[in-house]
Amino acid sequence: MSRTEAPTIQAQVPASGWPAWWMRRCWLSRALLPCAGLFAALAAARRLAYRRGWLKAWQAPVPVVVIGNVTVGGTGKTPLVLSMAEQLQRAGWKPGIVSRGYGRMAQAADPMEVRADADPALTGDEPLLLRRLSGCPVWVGSSRPQAARALLRAHPEVDLLLSDDGLQHLALARDLELVVVDARGPGNGWLLPAGPLREPWNRRRDATLGPREALATMPQASPGFVIRRHLGAVRQLATGERIGIEAFVQRHAGQAIAAAAGIGHPEQFFAMLRQAGIPLSSTLALPDHHAFGADAFVAISASAVLITEKDALKCKALQIQLARLWAVELQLDVDPAFFPWLRAQLRARTEYPHGFTPA
Repeated sequence: MSRTEAPTIQAQVPASGWPAWWMRRCWLSRALLPCAGLFAALAAARRLAYRRGWLKAWQAPVPVVVIGNVTVGGTGKTPLVLSMAEQLQRAGWKPGIVSRGYGRMAQAADPMEVRADADPALTGDEPLLLRRLSGCPVWVGSSRPQAARALLRAHPEVDLLLSDDGLQHLALARDLELVVVDARGPGNGWLLPAGPLREPWNRRRDATLGPREALATMPQASPGFVIRRHLGAVRQLATGERIGIEAFVQRHAGQAIAAAAGIGHPEQFFAMLRQAGIPLSSTLALPDHHAFGADAFVAISASAVLITEKDALKCKALQIQLARLWAVELQLDVDPAFFPWLRAQLRARTEYPHGFTPA
């Protein structure tokens, strides 16, 4: 088999990151429509309970921006949260970040502050990545209001909260809701479990961000901003050496290069590597938030293995494997109109606070 055919040596998740039948309307998805109807009714009842005040949402004393998605799995929210945190700090804001911390150990403190030297098993991989790259205070907790209150008590200088995910967690009132979509769009367009949607595709939002083709399928009532993901430099885990993609390819010319990812949509990462000119000999697709054990890369026979920055956080203990592991930086190009729009929205909500609460 030629190297460019790139076999998947352990396909634990499908190419889309979703069950194949979520991408089309087939007999199985149709059979689950009654369950989807029940899911929709329960979700609507819950929204109504918050709208009528039967369930209370906690209102933070500072503006709250929720960045989430209406589909199951990752759509690239974390890179956007990071970009927003960096831009808002440059504009003079002092943001803090709250997150659920998916994948963290059950015995971890709840809520807890994410420190730069924390164990990702206790904090979750994405919150730790946000803490290290943004420098912002980050708290995680099963209850976002509790995490937000704890963050504000510990960091009274914080004047803005960013919630990484949490679109459906209505207990935390919010001033802005941003929906992030990816190239998969709505899949077959049906709610769980018949399809990948947590909420209707046309649900209310303040803005939508994603690739141009996905934005074309969104409702036109709210603004849309194009975001484009691309690869940056690669970093060697054993030495910390950081080089560009072209230099990496030249160094490993004639050698087998593999890639592994434990993220929501591994094939998207692999496709980006191939588009960047990296000839992958094999790929290893793993579930999101996968915990890498000592034998994580034993099945891969390659001189170099490319992984995501998020996965690299969990590979510190793999001392024998580190020499061939390289973490790939992910960079985000955001529509230049987005950040002026965001700052204007925040200014308006600072002058007239809490103009929107979850419904």
